[in-house]
Amino acid sequence: MALREMPLNGSVLLNIVATLPLDNCPALVLNADYRPLSYYPLSLWSWQNAVKAVFLDRVNTVCEYDRLISSPTVSLQLPSVVSLKSYVKPPTHPAFTRFNVFLRDGFSCQYCGIKNDLTFDHLIPRSKGGLTTWENVVTACSTCNLRKGGKMPDAARMWPRLHPRKPTVYDLHKNGRAFSPNYLHESWQDYLYWDIELEP
Repeated sequence: MALREMPLNGSVLLNIVATLPLDNCPALVLNADYRPLSYYPLSLWSWQNAVKAVFLDRVNTVCEYDRLISSPTVSLQLPSVVSLKSYVKPPTHPAFTRFNVFLRDGFSCQYCGIKNDLTFDHLIPRSKGGLTTWENVVTACSTCNLRKGGKMPDAARMWPRLHPRKPTVYDLHKNGRAFSPNYLHESWQDYLYWDIELEP
């Protein structure tokens, strides 16, 4: 196995046993209650940030990669799952952002169901006094948005599949779990899905 030196935090040089590409070694970050800080986007740290947090004693190492890093005085396995030592209270109310509107609506047009070329539509158009709020904005593809234009839903004969409402953080987490990231290490599985309701 080849050895190479990599800078850690700009100062410490580590000898790294090359078994996995470093880009494939992010760490899943769990809160102190062992739930991910976020599901979508998944709460991940680079291997450098994870190792730094371990050395600063800010996290507990829960699982490790089969990849060793070493300096002249210390060796350790790269962490694949870490948990914060101090609990971070999750936000009670999700931010009203374009991304969160898309996530609430499952990244699909609420009129035709397609999942590309997405924008958002005001149910009650702004020209008719409609506000930019959770309850008046839905995900729409550009084609449907153009077709509806400045009309009310009844006039356009276009109604959203789901009535828009303000989601909870739990709603967004639940929706986010349906969109797996491109990379999932096997050591993460137990911590991503443990709180999903089981089928009878």
